[in-house]
Amino acid sequence: MRLGPLCLRSLLFPCILALALLPLAACARHNLRESLRASTAAAPNSWPVMLAAYQPWFGEKNHINVGYSSNDPVELQKQIAEAKNLGIAAFVVNWYGPRKSFEDGNYALLQNLAERNDFKTAVQYDETVDSPGSTTDAVVDDLRYAYDHYIGPQAGPSRDAYLRYDGRPLIFIFPKNSGTDWNQVRQAVDSWPEPDRPLLITQAYGGRYADAFDGFYAWVGPGENGWAPDGSHWGGEYLENFYNTMNSKYPDKVAVGAAWPGFDDSKAAWSQNRHISPRCGKTFEDTLRLFRAYYNNSRPLPFLMINTWNDYEEGTAIEKGLPRC
Repeated sequence: MRLGPLCLRSLLFPCILALALLPLAACARHNLRESLRASTAAAPNSWPVMLAAYQPWFGEKNHINVGYSSNDPVELQKQIAEAKNLGIAAFVVNWYGPRKSFEDGNYALLQNLAERNDFKTAVQYDETVDSPGSTTDAVVDDLRYAYDHYIGPQAGPSRDAYLRYDGRPLIFIFPKNSGTDWNQVRQAVDSWPEPDRPLLITQAYGGRYADAFDGFYAWVGPGENGWAPDGSHWGGEYLENFYNTMNSKYPDKVAVGAAWPGFDDSKAAWSQNRHISPRCGKTFEDTLRLFRAYYNNSRPLPFLMINTWNDYEEGTAIEKGLPRC
């Protein structure tokens, strides 16, 4: 049975409130659970469905060794159980379409396991940058692949685990290529049959193609003043601008808020020496709660995404708990 947002929310609160009763394996995990429990208990009626951005590429040679492979079903089962214990309802999975078979296969495995464990998944489509002259066609083809394999009726039983809002599947977009014509993409996905016509949610809110998207999500960012060498620009300004913009300019679009524990891309092959200080866990707590100044019981925030569950290369993972001082 598909769970709508209200049903997911009704399951989310008891799960989080029960966290204080669970055995605490480590202080870091305890801090994470306590942060989530305290925040949810303070605003139970207006708390959004909680998501977590997920990286499916570990075990592949181009990424660091984190002690497990993303194609290990035992490990994935464990991660789903841990996420549920924290009150997370779904993983939003970095996905490149069929052009990266390792990540695509891992996503398929994760969605199958989610269906068996009352959990949800969704793709966060990473645009191609390899063929700038044909990006629009590539996006249309990749999203159709997602429909055929993970969303539509031919996807099989695991399609029940795909994350939906008001009955429609959510496809998150991680934009990389300014050459994509999103009006054409919108027209293509609108031809999908109901109820599988997707909601397109992109990270780059606003812009010339704003009308082609059904919503926007916040991502890790330091704000207008940019990255501080000491990591002190933790993102409050960025989130305030996001929530203000969603309320004032896009009140009818789906808003997906964000929280993060910090940022440090020093382990990434693409490092630009960017940092957001964890501030002894305060960065996570502040980003987790900031939305409450803009949303309430009469206007709840639909979703809040933790960025991220397991991106160890950019220092945003919460899988093993919050950084300790």
